[in-house]
Amino acid sequence: MISSLANSIFEKSIADYHIKDNVDTPISNSYPPAQLEHLLYLKNWIDTVQWHLEDIIRNPAIDPVEALAIKRRIDSSNQERTDVVEYIDSYFLQQFADVKTAAEASINTESPAWAIDRLSILALKIYHMRIEAERTDASTEHIAACKQKLMILLEQRTDLSSAIDELLSDIEQGKKFMKVYKQMKMYNDPSLNPVLYQQSIPANGG
Repeated sequence: MISSLANSIFEKSIADYHIKDNVDTPISNSYPPAQLEHLLYLKNWIDTVQWHLEDIIRNPAIDPVEALAIKRRIDSSNQERTDVVEYIDSYFLQQFADVKTAAEASINTESPAWAIDRLSILALKIYHMRIEAERTDASTEHIAACKQKLMILLEQRTDLSSAIDELLSDIEQGKKFMKVYKQMKMYNDPSLNPVLYQQSIPANGG
């Protein structure tokens, strides 16, 4: 099952990152580039680094210059994350290219890769909530609340994993079909972001 593969790779990526626990640690993706596993590992590594960048930027004492640099790094990370999701969807489109779709087949509300994107984020939530639930320096109330949240997150992962596997099975059988819309990010595009393109317009239109 794809979800089982994804969950195991996400756990490996998160564990690998936390060996040094540093946002500047170079990625060490041991999976061959042509394989789905490579994309899954890359996807979660991006998410994991960004998770910690989001933590850093929320420090009330952060230097404004550093905060701006991190914000721009997060923006770049978001674009990279979107690109990898689209690569994963392209992989599935190729996998199911020869499937004969049933006349009554329906489209899903999200593509398989965007569902896998949520599974990757969920893996990070589970990892960090487990840490909170196992703290020895926190109050009994904090630990109890985190244990309860962890149970919900684990249940959510089970449900989402099943939904992803069912979706892919339905696509494979022609019961559902994929229709992928490339994400049209506007704020990173100098021709679409008015703050950027207005800077290049000469004064008085001349």
